[in-house]
Amino acid sequence: MQTVLSMRNICKSYYIGTGELKVLKNVNLSIEKGDFLSILGPSGSGKSTLMNIIGCLDTPTSGEYILSGRNILNMDEFELALVRNREIGFIFQNFCILPRLTALQNVELPLIYSGMPFSERKIKAMEILERVGLSDKMHNLPNQLSGGQQQRVAIARAMITNPSVLLADEPTGALDQKTGDQIVSLFEQLNRDGITIVMITHDCNIAVRARRIIHILDGIVSEQELKPFVS
Repeated sequence: MQTVLSMRNICKSYYIGTGELKVLKNVNLSIEKGDFLSILGPSGSGKSTLMNIIGCLDTPTSGEYILSGRNILNMDEFELALVRNREIGFIFQNFCILPRLTALQNVELPLIYSGMPFSERKIKAMEILERVGLSDKMHNLPNQLSGGQQQRVAIARAMITNPSVLLADEPTGALDQKTGDQIVSLFEQLNRDGITIVMITHDCNIAVRARRIIHILDGIVSEQELKPFVS
């Protein structure tokens, strides 16, 4: 199996006055290509901090982080921005799609930043939207879409650069139970197609849908056994 990312003895502390707040404590984590991993923990457990480090939005105080064979901790801000654009596909709780752009235009955005010509990026965006079940909604604005459809647009946008990892932060948190279940079912299908997914959640019912579960509490992680893969 190909290792997509590995963390060794990752620690993160914040300093308040003369005091030290230890948020992550010697986190060790390895994710293989094709994994579907849930990071499960309550508010204040450190899961958001761990997500930010995985997504190269923050850096650890100490430890080692290797993503796609590269040491993230040796990179400058420009290099980290390229990694966020090319290696990590972000999916947020509140969708974070632009209200004045159509579904198609929202999905195209990362390809604009990467310099892909218009005709190529339009074709690719159309293909991705079809893959997430929105072939008939490509020209709709976000306010013409349901919450579940907006999240599908966000998933398509995250996938468009063929990133090493889809990183989903509470992806069902703004959705009703039925719609949230549909979104997780979409993740399951994408994972069966070989896409690597890391999903951060506080919901046990969502977390158990992944193939692996990492529990985090007080900045310490522990892992449940790998679930058998069913195609």
